[in-house]
Amino acid sequence: METFKIFRQFSLLDRKKADPEEFIFTGGIPPVQKIETQLFKYKKEEYVETQALSPERLEKFGHDGYRYWLNIHGISEPEIVELICDKQQIHSLVIQDILDVNQRPKFQEFDDYSFLTLKSILPSGSEVITEQISMVFSQNFLISFQERKADYFEHLRYRLREDKGVIRERGADFLLYALLESILDNYFKTLGKLDDDIEKLSFTDARKEPSPDALQMIEGHKKFVHYIKKSILPIKEFALIVERGECQFIEHRHVKYFLEIKDLCLTLLDNCDMLMASLESNTNLFFSVQGHRMNKVMKTLTVVAAIFIPLTFLAGVYGMNFIYMPELEWKYAYFSIWAVFLLIFVGMVLYFRKMKWF
Repeated sequence: METFKIFRQFSLLDRKKADPEEFIFTGGIPPVQKIETQLFKYKKEEYVETQALSPERLEKFGHDGYRYWLNIHGISEPEIVELICDKQQIHSLVIQDILDVNQRPKFQEFDDYSFLTLKSILPSGSEVITEQISMVFSQNFLISFQERKADYFEHLRYRLREDKGVIRERGADFLLYALLESILDNYFKTLGKLDDDIEKLSFTDARKEPSPDALQMIEGHKKFVHYIKKSILPIKEFALIVERGECQFIEHRHVKYFLEIKDLCLTLLDNCDMLMASLESNTNLFFSVQGHRMNKVMKTLTVVAAIFIPLTFLAGVYGMNFIYMPELEWKYAYFSIWAVFLLIFVGMVLYFRKMKWF
């Protein structure tokens, strides 16, 4: 049976934030992925896509009637991330947070932009690779920083290219909603696969001995569900911030979409609670089955011991080296003692079966 493994590369360097101008990528050594950029410049009537845009050619996004989405795959080269952020006048502390992939998700407001960082998951066979996604957004632009190249935003690129839906007509905050929805959809898919794996766990077959690895598998699933729950809570907190009107770059007409994000988070949290309850039930069932099997073994051993106790007593009595033992000189003594042994054995077996002890 496949099990989920949470994979995260941690840096061999300790993160030092004493110097606000020092930028260190904490996601792994050597670099996880070379940086790739995609720039989408769009409005209702026009769309321009630029692949592999050099950071040196990037200009500050102006208020020219266009919306901009700069998507960056790979953040393992701090000097390039710094150059991209400097072009948009993004604060050095935000750059540090983008490069620090081991921190807790957070949301911060600045005068000209807002910053949101969260955790996402990349299902890959039996492994689940975690990554940090950071977003810097304003009224007319959104910059997304991904640790690795993934395709769960591909449907949004398609909608931009083909002018499907209203994504070209809306601002960067609507694009932010669409990105968050895609990330949460990945969580739904992962929890669905995890639920299928949990349903395959069965300890009720009396003919099969539970695998010693089953308990380790259950504990691994528990840790993974806990990780997902911990990752979803900050997204729900951000949706609550938007609901209270405390995010300046979210238009009032788009608040309803972020309420849907909050509902999706609540549904995911409910699913996590149900999966955790199912895993707890499987843990209890595992120990109950193990205890039941141990009780059966002990009952069998007790019955065998109870049968042989009187036989051992008789064998001990007639095995003593006394000179005067009348039965030893009797012609039928040997056959008689065997008859007694058999009567005791058969009688106790019948009695135990009548009592349903085995």
